[in-house]
Amino acid sequence: MARGDGRLNHDLLPGEKGPQDACGVFGVWAPGEEVAKLTYFGLYALQHRGQESAGIATSNGEQLLVYKDMGLVSQVFDETALNSLTGHIAIGHTRYSTTGATTWENAQPTLGPTAGGTIALGHNGNLTNTHELLELVAERYGAARRGALGRSTTDTAVVTALLAGDPDRTLEATALEVLPRLRGAFSLVFMDEHTLYAARDPHGVRPLVLGRLERGWVVASETAALDIVGAALVREVEPGELIVIDADGLRTQHFAEPTPSGCVFEYVYLARPDTTISGRSVHAARVEMGRTLAREHPVEADLVIPVPESGTPAAIGYAAESGIRYAQGLTKNAYVGRTFIQPSQTLRQLGIRLKLNPLREVIRGQRLVVVDDSIVRGNTQRALVRMLREAGAAEVHVRISSPPVQWPCFYGIDFASRAELIAPGLTAEEIGRSIGADSLGYVSLAGMIAATEQPASRLCTACFTGRYPIDLPAAHHLGKNLLEQAELPLGAPEDGLSALLPSAGGATALERP
Repeated sequence: MARGDGRLNHDLLPGEKGPQDACGVFGVWAPGEEVAKLTYFGLYALQHRGQESAGIATSNGEQLLVYKDMGLVSQVFDETALNSLTGHIAIGHTRYSTTGATTWENAQPTLGPTAGGTIALGHNGNLTNTHELLELVAERYGAARRGALGRSTTDTAVVTALLAGDPDRTLEATALEVLPRLRGAFSLVFMDEHTLYAARDPHGVRPLVLGRLERGWVVASETAALDIVGAALVREVEPGELIVIDADGLRTQHFAEPTPSGCVFEYVYLARPDTTISGRSVHAARVEMGRTLAREHPVEADLVIPVPESGTPAAIGYAAESGIRYAQGLTKNAYVGRTFIQPSQTLRQLGIRLKLNPLREVIRGQRLVVVDDSIVRGNTQRALVRMLREAGAAEVHVRISSPPVQWPCFYGIDFASRAELIAPGLTAEEIGRSIGADSLGYVSLAGMIAATEQPASRLCTACFTGRYPIDLPAAHHLGKNLLEQAELPLGAPEDGLSALLPSAGGATALERP
């Protein structure tokens, strides 16, 4: 069926979105359970990892069903859709596009025919050797197949084609041959009619965990998704590991030697605060980053206020360490960011006030320490400082619980190029003047790493240091991501909006392969 190719929603504040992760993935093998509903709740817990589209695939042992559409999990699925997704195996996916257009065709799970049925696949991360993989498709399955994939705009479609394409092997055998060829970051969940699979790249860049239900197994991007479905955490999926779950139980194989380099930005911003990564509470790590920030960048002030919600744990830590009173100085409208209303000039003028509003009686006449998790382009902080001054703040000191973001990410976060970032080439003092703050302080790289309680050698810090743990191909093979581009302005105006066309939706999103 022909589909619209625009977003379901309009972005109200595209001039400065926070760092966006590629996706959230969830999988469940549980005979006798309502696996589609378990997956729905799991995706609900992972909504922060992707808000552009959502999808669920299930198997009843004979056929796969998939339902996917543009929008939030709660917008895509209703009771009718979930009841139609019967079976004992399910995978689910929430997407934010770090590569590929924001279209229904690029929503996941993706599908592909196999020798014995159908494969459905969901992917969190970003591959860096898609060009090489396309050539492999051409070598194995012909130039026509490669050409069709070349017109696709996601690396996930290429992986699906490679896994689905070998008629002489089982899916498990094919996976063990294909997975070592992938470069970059990938946490995968995939399935056929009888088996659930999960795989994580040898560097373990993106998180992936295994949980146990009373009558089955769960895999998910974060431990918080296990909690919501009542699954007990068993362990993390190891870097370079393939997990296979079917009627014979659970078995594992390693397809590559592990060289852990987990993304440090998961601790800073991406993961939910109630998630644990490598045994460390994300909330506790963020509080400790705030404490370190207070020691490294003290200031005379009256109040510590967070930029909600991502700045809250670090602000708590800063206040506790500094002895400065913590207060809620900003309120956040959690429902702003996506709307069916066409953006207008009135909305352009409102800008950041649609999302954050100051509590004037709290901040009037006060010297403020404003704590946030990161500065990417600087537009939000510039507008925020101006808004706080207009509300009567005597001083505005900005404190950031991560180092300056200096380099793009090629492993699944939407930092597209250095030219889009405010930090390269500027000192903290210069950035502070640019955003209008009385002072600006970033936590040190060492302080951030120490807060995670992980060895520096086991973390990817490329967006802060430019040291990429996975080799990158030539720039012209990196898709939209380039290490260097022609100089661009420091981001769009904070009130700038773009019009986006809505796509079709509804119950016709149900596909039967």
